[in-house]
Amino acid sequence: MPHFFISSKNINENIITINDAQNYNHIARSLRVKKGENLLLIDEKQIQYETRITEISKSEIKAEIQNSYKSLRKLPFQLYLAQSPLKSDAQNFVIEKATELGVNGIYPIYTDNCAVKKDVIEKKIPKWQKIMYEASKQCERADIPKCYNLTTISDIIGNFDRKIVFCERIADKTLKSINKINNSEKVLVIIGPEGGFSSKEFQFFEENNMEMLTLGNLILKAETAVTVGLGNIIYEFTS
Repeated sequence: MPHFFISSKNINENIITINDAQNYNHIARSLRVKKGENLLLIDEKQIQYETRITEISKSEIKAEIQNSYKSLRKLPFQLYLAQSPLKSDAQNFVIEKATELGVNGIYPIYTDNCAVKKDVIEKKIPKWQKIMYEASKQCERADIPKCYNLTTISDIIGNFDRKIVFCERIADKTLKSINKINNSEKVLVIIGPEGGFSSKEFQFFEENNMEMLTLGNLILKAETAVTVGLGNIIYEFTS
């Protein structure tokens, strides 16, 4: 069962009251849970609660806390993804998997070879935020990442300590050749569109001393590169 995000304001002594429509409808009507069943809840302080349902009325659910602890389901450093949006289901896949892999936020970036129009991207952002919310519940994340408004690489790189660009064909260095990511660092991973980055964008990366890395000799689709790139960073720098 997925866990559900709640507010600590809804906790009174040892009882949690769930009365917001979204959570109530999902738990009571979609999952059809019964009195006596267990429920996982987490608040904005990232405290996880193991509870047992004691009451279900027409408008709220009451659950008794059996156990509580600080959630550890988060990365030790801040990891963000800047990615040129893909068409349709491929982008939904990217949003879902990046959320599962622990990113703190996703920046849709408009690149020279982006295959999706700006107005289409802007309309999709609320949907992508909803996907992130649902994926966070499914994988029991400690928090919900944010999908930011459409931007460009040049507008956001100043906000990060480390900038890692995954680009095939031009790069020859791998993650194993760079310095370890410290837990205090704020890291931005940049991945381009299916058509790759333009020569102007590569020049921008070089001028700003950004780490351009390869994921190996295989040519990966953009959505695959996101999963592999983020997964490799987690493997290399969280052990």
